[in-house]
Amino acid sequence: MSEERYLTFALGKGRLAEQTLSLLEKIGITCEEMKDKRSRRLIFVNEERKMKFFLSKGSDVPTYVEYGAADIGVAGRDTILEENRRVYEVLDLGFGKCRMCVCGPQSAGELLLHHERIRVASKYPVIARDYFYNQKHQTVDIIRLNGSVELGPIVGLSDVIVDIVETGSTLRENGLMVLEEICPLSARMIVNQVSMQMQTERIRSLIAQIREQQKGTGIR
Repeated sequence: MSEERYLTFALGKGRLAEQTLSLLEKIGITCEEMKDKRSRRLIFVNEERKMKFFLSKGSDVPTYVEYGAADIGVAGRDTILEENRRVYEVLDLGFGKCRMCVCGPQSAGELLLHHERIRVASKYPVIARDYFYNQKHQTVDIIRLNGSVELGPIVGLSDVIVDIVETGSTLRENGLMVLEEICPLSARMIVNQVSMQMQTERIRSLIAQIREQQKGTGIR
């Protein structure tokens, strides 16, 4: 395929996009249009590098990448696991670090030890179900919440929650604690499966440049 084809990036809105663009700038890839906060444009273009960028809700990034609307996406590992799309995860970008954990009151720790049937509240039902059913082999009732999941154990809706933990301060302020860690999380680069085959050289070159930059900053 011609080198003139645009390479399209889907970036989750907010801090993740800002950190991604900052990283790309360090390897010489810029998109000045995206810095204009007044702009109402949806697609931003770097004509020199033949690259396009667009912002979307973070949870939609893997969908855009799977279906080829974007060749490359940047999303949190939590989003990638929860959405479970057919994409290649090619690079840990090293920022947005946190953990996916099982949390609750200290007393709930016993329920996790004895494999009792418990109620688990989470914004991440896919991750929660996989952890309890396939890793812990514990039967649970998953309750999906979209707001402050910490309320679950506090008001008696659930025994524990599965959620992202960054500092743990919200947990501590509400009498909760990390009971088990499911997995570490960070921003990851994902690639469309067809794009990886058709644009192999460009994508691999991009990955190599980012890895080289990471070595210089001590990120592995």
